[in-house]
Amino acid sequence: MALVLIAGPALEPVSLDEVKVHLRIDHVDEDVLLASLVTTARIHLETMLGLSFITQQWKLVLDKWPDAINISLPLGPVQQITGIALYNTADQVSVIDTSSYALDANSQPPRLVWRGDMLKPAPERAYNGIEISLTTGFGANAPDVPLPLRQAILLLVSHWYENREPVGLGNEIKEIPQMVTMLTNAYRRVRL
Repeated sequence: MALVLIAGPALEPVSLDEVKVHLRIDHVDEDVLLASLVTTARIHLETMLGLSFITQQWKLVLDKWPDAINISLPLGPVQQITGIALYNTADQVSVIDTSSYALDANSQPPRLVWRGDMLKPAPERAYNGIEISLTTGFGANAPDVPLPLRQAILLLVSHWYENREPVGLGNEIKEIPQMVTMLTNAYRRVRL
């Protein structure tokens, strides 16, 4: 199983202006650095939590269908399953009719649910034979992202801005602030 990013977010959940107000910076000298820290903080938190913050397009690639009837999706929140493609041995694509499946976005994790007595058609290609296209994220705009996640980005940016070296004087490791963990705990997936 592999997740492939097709189209990233059109904007960041936290603007450069918000970061500069948070850090009390009124010059433009470090705008490039601050913008890169925002993107890095978002990617770090999204990866840690298994979430997309702003609307993104992803492809879940599988060799074969899981044994379970329904398929847990490894990234959330899922707005839409935009298509399922199967590959044959000649690398030709067939598309599964959208009436054959549905998205259970309320489940944690979200899942693809087969409708009725639909049998999952097997891919003929032995590797990467199934591609499930997903639209993920809380929404297309920054205010769609829950405020605790946006605040966690600000705290990470602030921490990384102030601590540009991973190890300080005396070999002290600069760990991510505990407040970031506290703000993101409610969004973590429980794994058993």
